[in-house]
Amino acid sequence: MGKHDAQGHETDMPSQLGQNEQANLAPPSDTSCVSSACAKGAGQAAPHGMAAWWAERLPSVVRLYRRHMCEHFVPKNLNIWYVFGALALLVLGMQLLTGLVLAMHYKADAARAFASVEGIMRHVRGGAVIRYVHSTGASAIFVLLYLHMARGLLYGSYRKPRELVWIFGCAIFLALMAEAFMGYLLPWGQMSFWGATVITGLFGAIPGIGESIQTWLLGGPAVDNPTLNRFFSLHYLLPFVIAALVIVHIWAFHTTGNNNPTGIEVRRGSKEEAEKDTLPFWPYFVIKDLFALAVILVVFFAVVGFMPNYLGHPDNYIEANPLATPAHIVPEWYFLPFYAILRAFTADVWVVQLVDWLSFGIVDAKFFGVLAMFGAILVMALVPWLDTSRIRSGQYRPLFKWWFWILAVDFVVLMWVGAMPAEGIYPYIALAGAAYWFAYFLIILPLLGIIEKPLPMPQTIEEDFNAHYGPETHPAE
Repeated sequence: MGKHDAQGHETDMPSQLGQNEQANLAPPSDTSCVSSACAKGAGQAAPHGMAAWWAERLPSVVRLYRRHMCEHFVPKNLNIWYVFGALALLVLGMQLLTGLVLAMHYKADAARAFASVEGIMRHVRGGAVIRYVHSTGASAIFVLLYLHMARGLLYGSYRKPRELVWIFGCAIFLALMAEAFMGYLLPWGQMSFWGATVITGLFGAIPGIGESIQTWLLGGPAVDNPTLNRFFSLHYLLPFVIAALVIVHIWAFHTTGNNNPTGIEVRRGSKEEAEKDTLPFWPYFVIKDLFALAVILVVFFAVVGFMPNYLGHPDNYIEANPLATPAHIVPEWYFLPFYAILRAFTADVWVVQLVDWLSFGIVDAKFFGVLAMFGAILVMALVPWLDTSRIRSGQYRPLFKWWFWILAVDFVVLMWVGAMPAEGIYPYIALAGAAYWFAYFLIILPLLGIIEKPLPMPQTIEEDFNAHYGPETHPAE
């Protein structure tokens, strides 16, 4: 199996250490604790008190906790970009709790859904706060998730051997998008009703079986009471799938070890070398994550307290009316970049015309837009195999950073244009943004790996850490 050298270059050199020697090393996920706080739970001293009580009755759970907390070592040079995943997990937990409370009072009936939401806001003690925390939490998750994914793309966290970590992360992203879409319908407001009508209509674009799938999904010819019941059931059950994906995602990167801004792997030549490159997850990085959580919660509850409706659409505070179509149908902001890509490929675009002609009319403009929208997510999932560079981290790739930050700006532009009417200059801007999105992953990224000359890199994580913080700031052993 291929390995990585100290500078993050991919290599096929076999390990020079035997299995018995490797077992005595201190890699990030399988070492004895160096923290005195974890020593009692790491086998260095017998546990006592409550720890002993739990260890006697649930030894597997205790061992699992030790392995993934105090016995889990991570690179010491992780920066602020590495907190967003943990924050998204904590906000997800908050969503599960608030969603459970809301489900106790919600009526999944087209005639009563809107009134039940109003009842939660007005008559349930603390209902308005719980509802606003839940709705704002959906936006918070996607803010944190987009930052988390941007960090992964910038530092090459998808590269070998962490391909499955990235794949599971993309699966979580898709599941969260489905969860948010289904939850958006539940208030039964004008915008949620018509947004669901437009998005579910995409399935009707599939040649041959599209109408059958759409009818099955809706429970009838249009969005109505059966649709609301289906979406509520799936919105309630899908979090269990998301939770399973999150567990597998965490398990995967705890198995391979964390990436870091340099892309350099932890040294495993000896236990002493590994300890110089790493720190135990508990307590150092747990405290770091908790501090970031405190900052995020201050901002979060400021939004909940002072402008909870800022990200909502005014039409969604009007009860759904199938006979009155809003002037401009807009999904939630976190769908807008992909919604813009969906609308960008109209029948006037030459690529769409060419594909339509080559497929004998099977892939028309509508179906092409659907393929483009889901293809925009698929190319992100395929990035481990599209990136041809031997350098993992973009920190030492000057050309890559330019194109990456253009991609970040492109994402924001697509988000903005997705909220605009599909008229005037906006379709052209959306088309240009969509073209760059696909060009970045399918053309630019593979070419950069061939033509780019990387900058000099540090030899070890310890060297990078000392260059930023100095050896005098090392935690006491």
